[in-house]
Amino acid sequence: MDINISFLTGLGCGICLGISLFAIRNYFGSATKAAKAIKKFASNSEYKLVLVVRTDLNMSKGKIAAQCGHAAVGAFEKAQTRDPEGLNCWQLTGQAKIALKIDSVEEIKQIADNAKQMGLITSLIRDAGRTQIAPNSITVLGVGPAPKDVIDKVTGHLKLL
Repeated sequence: MDINISFLTGLGCGICLGISLFAIRNYFGSATKAAKAIKKFASNSEYKLVLVVRTDLNMSKGKIAAQCGHAAVGAFEKAQTRDPEGLNCWQLTGQAKIALKIDSVEEIKQIADNAKQMGLITSLIRDAGRTQIAPNSITVLGVGPAPKDVIDKVTGHLKLL
């Protein structure tokens, strides 16, 4: 009976020690990941996500907010696979989102093309047309998240919404 109790006590201690080591490794592993992301952020520039909104459609404030939400989520999802390190930098440093205005579909398409040529993540939103505007209308373009100085080469000339 004494051997069984000693064995079970040792087994219990071994399991607790294993779980503790696993938790410590995961804790410090994620801290290292965060430190790398912060180091990348510090060595480059601020990160941001820009939302370019068409004002010629005369969307209501609520419609603009919904379309910007679609663009932000679309850009986030693309960044998860295309630039997870940049996405992490953006997340750890405040997730800056800037809304800018543009007056025509031609201009928003040109901005999207320029952003793609620079290798930036883009999320071009087309409305389903169930409420205020015609179906398939381009409403918002999400650009980024990416370093501010890179995005500004494409959208720096636009005014705030």
